Amino acid sequence: MHDTAAKLADLERPDPAAWESARAEAVHLRDAHWGSTITYSRKVFIPLTHLCRDSCGYCTFVKRPGHPLARYMTPDEVLTVAAQGREMGCKEALFSLGEKPELRYPEAKAMLADLGYASTIDYLRAMCERVVRETGLIPHANPGTMSEAELQTLKPVTGSMGMMLETVSRRLMKQGSAHHACPDKVPVQRLRTLERAGRCAVPFTTGILIGIGETWAERIETLKAIRDIHLTHGHIQEVIVQNFRAKPDIPMADHPEPSRDDMHRTLIAARLILPPDVSLQAPPNLETDFGSYLRHGINDWGGVSPLTRDFINPERAWPQLARLQDVTAAAGGHLQERLTVYPAYLAQADRFIDPAMRQPIEEIARHDGLAAIQCPV
Repeated sequence: MHDTAAKLADLERPDPAAWESARAEAVHLRDAHWGSTITYSRKVFIPLTHLCRDSCGYCTFVKRPGHPLARYMTPDEVLTVAAQGREMGCKEALFSLGEKPELRYPEAKAMLADLGYASTIDYLRAMCERVVRETGLIPHANPGTMSEAELQTLKPVTGSMGMMLETVSRRLMKQGSAHHACPDKVPVQRLRTLERAGRCAVPFTTGILIGIGETWAERIETLKAIRDIHLTHGHIQEVIVQNFRAKPDIPMADHPEPSRDDMHRTLIAARLILPPDVSLQAPPNLETDFGSYLRHGINDWGGVSPLTRDFINPERAWPQLARLQDVTAAAGGHLQERLTVYPAYLAQADRFIDPAMRQPIEEIARHDGLAAIQCPV
């Protein structure tokens, strides 16, 4: 632990020799647990609603009432995207949506009522259920902060769930900061969701967002908070390290982006802090030289879609899967398609997978828990 603390401190200083030592250890830790296998999930991105009660300074996904996208996708729209994804070999349906818009906007509440639902979570559950039943895609739900009751509501219709912790810094709640006027970004509320997901035995994805005004110490504190919750419950299957990207239509349009070196040292820190069984991921579409991430400890590229764009970063196209394979091979890795549920959690299905979801998942899994049909890139 002392050695790790020293390496984390060295990463805060511009010391090339210390950085290289920490980088080599991060890669060693990755290789010792994950070998040369580098994974990705073939998915469709379903933005169920762009409405949200939060107003994050870096977000371009959220739309306010009056905007053409400030609505809910209809069931037919959801099923059309999922069916097209199935035809293209996708196995994951990533549901991304704003947090509890009906609590802020009467328009959202009225839209839900017209669809026949009282809450966004209720509608999400219904759409997840239809997608898995009618297309065989396995839903991964990202509805934000959740109560235990909401987690239990979604578990029978999903393979996994997620919510970015982003940061434990309360400073960023202040006026003029990234999380001002964001009731769902209060760190304690997000930490409680991670704890609840653990108690509900939900295979969970979380992560940090770097470059939004946090300090290096706060970044480390956030990673350690994730580690500690996982050590208690064992349910954090993957952690994403995501870099802030400025966009012209956000309040933080002029905020500086983190450098490539900053991403590299954060990936190293994450691999040193997190238990080795937690998958480490970085989005390949947010960096031109994304292959460099493989030299700093990641073992997963996350969800990549052959059909839908990244609605969170719409200006950043997914890399072609053929390029992803070439970049991975050039770094000595072997690209493999996984499911939204990681093999270790599928192997503990009695605990982590609801009985209603076992057959749909097992039908598309091979003996080692990865995707049974590895789609050609």
